[in-house]
Amino acid sequence: IAGGRLIAETDREQLTPDHRFKTRAEMAVLFADVPEALASTVEIAERCAFRPLTRKPILPRFTVGAGTNAADAANEEAAELQRQAEEGLANRLAVHGLSQGTSEEDYRARLNFELDVITRMNYAGYFLIVSDFIKHAKSQGIPVGPGRGSGAGSLVAYALTITDLDPIRFGLLFERFLNPERVSMPDFDIDFCQDRRGEVIEYVQKRYGRDQVAQIITFGTLQARGVLRDVGRVLQMPYGQVDKLTKLVPQNPAAPVSLKQAIDGEPKLQAFRDEDPVVARAFDIAQRLEGLTRHASTHAAGIVIGDRPLSELVPMYRDPKSDMPVTQFNMKWVEPAGLVKFDFLGLKTLTVLDVAVKLLKQRGKEVDLATLPLDDAPSYQMLARGDVVGVFQVESQGMRRALVDMRPDRFEDIIALVALYRPGPMANIPTYCARKHGDEEPEYLHPLLEPILKETFGVIIYQEQVMQIAQVMAGYSLGDADLLRRAMGKKIRAEMEKQRAVFVTGSVKNGVPKGQAETIFELLAKFADYGFNKSHAAAYALVSYQTA
Repeated sequence: IAGGRLIAETDREQLTPDHRFKTRAEMAVLFADVPEALASTVEIAERCAFRPLTRKPILPRFTVGAGTNAADAANEEAAELQRQAEEGLANRLAVHGLSQGTSEEDYRARLNFELDVITRMNYAGYFLIVSDFIKHAKSQGIPVGPGRGSGAGSLVAYALTITDLDPIRFGLLFERFLNPERVSMPDFDIDFCQDRRGEVIEYVQKRYGRDQVAQIITFGTLQARGVLRDVGRVLQMPYGQVDKLTKLVPQNPAAPVSLKQAIDGEPKLQAFRDEDPVVARAFDIAQRLEGLTRHASTHAAGIVIGDRPLSELVPMYRDPKSDMPVTQFNMKWVEPAGLVKFDFLGLKTLTVLDVAVKLLKQRGKEVDLATLPLDDAPSYQMLARGDVVGVFQVESQGMRRALVDMRPDRFEDIIALVALYRPGPMANIPTYCARKHGDEEPEYLHPLLEPILKETFGVIIYQEQVMQIAQVMAGYSLGDADLLRRAMGKKIRAEMEKQRAVFVTGSVKNGVPKGQAETIFELLAKFADYGFNKSHAAAYALVSYQTA
């Protein structure tokens, strides 16, 4: 399979009975004339010693004066981050203005709080690096997404143009992204225009050095269908027959079925096996190969950037198809080795939006996506009719039905739909629609919850709402509320019991009856599974709205 040859070919590399580890006694007989060869193998073995070390994340230095010591560099980066963030925030407010009911002071306070956490956790460099390559992309006219994942909850990220949503305006929480109570690497996944993503990666290579930037390896394994195709090919079975057999093997990436399970569960496959000895042989070989690593390729989006040549930290691999170095550790292992991963994703919709803007320009219509007003009635009417072929995220049959039922007329509705349209939470769509259209009264279990759940008519949709409820009702800090959310999501019993006591005690202090506090805790626990990250939903809703 690996050599692309057929079993029937006789001139291929073949295994002989000698392809095995011979015993020491056999080797002594074979090398009787050069006994020193045996001694050398032991010496070589004794010289080899390697132990992979785990390291804390090592960030490349953003500042130019890399000669300075670590503490000075960290201070320089912190000062640079503060300068860029303050300047950036002023620019943002000049263009977009303040969110309703807030003052410039609110923005300043939030910015300072975030900067404090970021510098305390030593991530100033990380933010500067991400901001640097995004600014470069934007200066080259390469479309960049408005953000994705929890990063959109950061005002610093908004000020540095890493994200394009004002987190204060949409009620997005920084603690959902970087939790001051729990140290973990921040993770910005960035969407770029699919056609020009490579240019951004090239820039990063130039900026940090070709030997300090690499892609991440992934290993393709032989899955039930693929292994059957491969084996069929080398046994020269007719293509039509192999195709018929593989189609009988169920394919479900979420719950992969092994070849043995497929054969046991499908009488037709058993019949083919019993009638044809060639099929029986193919099944037998395929089952023994299944699960082996078939080939190495590179991870679609992940890039690692180091502060020194990467070969000093991890083993490297060269992919014949690309001129970029590749780490020989996969995603799961590059991080413990100290490398920080950056995701450069290609998003076709950004390319589509870019082309649309350029075509409009040719007709003399200037459109600036960044400053589109979010209250364009004709766009919402189009969404409400379900005319959404080609509109990001809402094209599927089910989504169209949900749009027609919901009749969205404000940006918050699209955010809610992006978050609700998943197995589980979907059950809440009818409730949301009924309350939106006034067929049903919104229900708030306690007056304290109303300001948090008003936007979603009393339906808990976002993880951020779970966090805010814990904050307002039980006096949690948002950092602790994030830990509560994680514990609920993971369903760790002991941790849940501990949290329940804290939650109920805190709520009683705020004048909530004990029974009611317990009911609300139960409800939150149920929703923590369903809850969706509002930062991600809002960022993707923005792309949907722009496409519309």
